[in-house]
Amino acid sequence: MTVLSVPDMTCGHCKASVEAALSGLPGVAKVTVDLAAHRVEVGGAAAPEAMLRALDEVGFPAEVVTAA
Repeated sequence: MTVLSVPDMTCGHCKASVEAALSGLPGVAKVTVDLAAHRVEVGGAAAPEAMLRALDEVGFPAEVVTAA
């Protein structure tokens, strides 16, 4: 499981954009967004670098909090 901090994610539309960007990556099995905490948990085998790139491409810079 990888946990990402996405500070610019502030509304339902943001949440949907983040979920769509991450869910479309190969190897992502599950995406759980905590909008209030600005955090996203991503399960699966996708590389954290790919997750960060995908989020950056849709306008949500992020950073890795933990990666497994």
